[in-house]
Amino acid sequence: MQRPHEKIWNNCLVIIKDNVSLQSYKTWFDPIRAIKLKDSVLTIQVPSQFFYEWLEEHYITLLKKTIKKELGNEGKLEYSIIMENNLNSTKPYTVKIPSTHRNALKNSSVSMPVDIGNRSIKNPFIIPGLKKINVDSQLNPSYSFENYIEGDCNRLARSAGFAVSNKPGGTAFNPLLIYGGVGLGKTHLAHSIGIEIKNTHPNKTVLYVSSEKFASQYIDSVRNNTTNDFKHFYQLLDVLIIDDIQFFAGKEKTQDIFFHIFNHLHQTGKQIILTSDKPPVEMQGVEQRLLSRFKWGLSADLQVPDLETRIAILQQKMYSEGIELPKDVTEYLAYSITTNIRELEGALISLIAQASLNKKAVTIELAKQMIDKFVKNTAREVSIDYIQKVVCDYFDLPIELLKSKTRKREVVQARQIAMFFAKQMTKSSLANIGAHCGGKDHATVLHACKTVNNLMDTDKRFKSYITDLEKKISIQ
Repeated sequence: MQRPHEKIWNNCLVIIKDNVSLQSYKTWFDPIRAIKLKDSVLTIQVPSQFFYEWLEEHYITLLKKTIKKELGNEGKLEYSIIMENNLNSTKPYTVKIPSTHRNALKNSSVSMPVDIGNRSIKNPFIIPGLKKINVDSQLNPSYSFENYIEGDCNRLARSAGFAVSNKPGGTAFNPLLIYGGVGLGKTHLAHSIGIEIKNTHPNKTVLYVSSEKFASQYIDSVRNNTTNDFKHFYQLLDVLIIDDIQFFAGKEKTQDIFFHIFNHLHQTGKQIILTSDKPPVEMQGVEQRLLSRFKWGLSADLQVPDLETRIAILQQKMYSEGIELPKDVTEYLAYSITTNIRELEGALISLIAQASLNKKAVTIELAKQMIDKFVKNTAREVSIDYIQKVVCDYFDLPIELLKSKTRKREVVQARQIAMFFAKQMTKSSLANIGAHCGGKDHATVLHACKTVNNLMDTDKRFKSYITDLEKKISIQ
């Protein structure tokens, strides 16, 4: 039986669901829990400061209308934020905040022009008569939010980045650390945030710099006896974006100067955005005092994109390049290259170039030839997604049915065959295979493999299915 506060919130959710997109609903309202109703004040629990700020920024009007509809004009909303306790305890504590519009941090900064070149950095304080800092942001205009495809793999990082770009230095995400493997879009997202900040706040001074360039500039400043100039320049920025922060590992002096720059920017309400190939807890050779500061804000990871996101990335790339490909070719590329967005886009460009130079039509056969050459120097394994597609095409089943909970005989058999080939042809764990096949556990995968082996020994027709499928999967 629902308690009063749960009933009120569920009624609110019905209204909210009709007024926001399904994706927004799942991201921002599904995780919320109603925990108390007292004196027309409904208390809802949100998982982080990030959620609180995002709801207040984007959905406050909708929430107020909904609460007043359910609780009357006296109805109010209160947030309960579960936060980590840093005092040697794993027990969380709660911060209660009434629903109000909060004033953004007002950044005050001294701004003077300075020329940052490859050689030395001049002291901004000794350039007379100039009152504004004039810095090339070093941002790539093609790396914008418009062509950054959102999926489950990057939703948190993208949402946090967008929040930061609207209110740099004025959110709980300072610093914002974006981490993930090679080619998953860290640099693209960092540039997108910088570009959006420049568009939204044209008076902000934004600088994107790689960690290697930062270190190189610092070495030059030591050689030229201008380290104070170097430090003062970076302290004048409103937004500092440093890419591949893990390359600071082992560079003690560079870490030391960055520590002082970081502290100054953070204390004066300026925004810091960092990218890394690993989370702070896994960074080796970086001082603990820096690592602790990296954890002050939000660390958001970028994961390997799922099949739908990979297809969407290819479609976006084709749209921006003004080209069209057959649907089966697009799907084949997305199935074949699964772990690296940069390689995926590179394969698309290579395919188009090869077809153009050789005056050939872009076909699935040409795509297969190109993929074989594109990855010929690496041992390539098929993906679970590709195996599932081949099996579903063979038995004329929609892939959604294969991943569903249905126990229909033909679907169960196709699912077991997909599990069998996934175990045979990939390095995925049994748990991962099961997760791809409708959330099954490892025991179910083992049972499926045993069943397929037994049927191959006793059923000639079934064995012919397996032989045909093995050929179709192997020629990818």
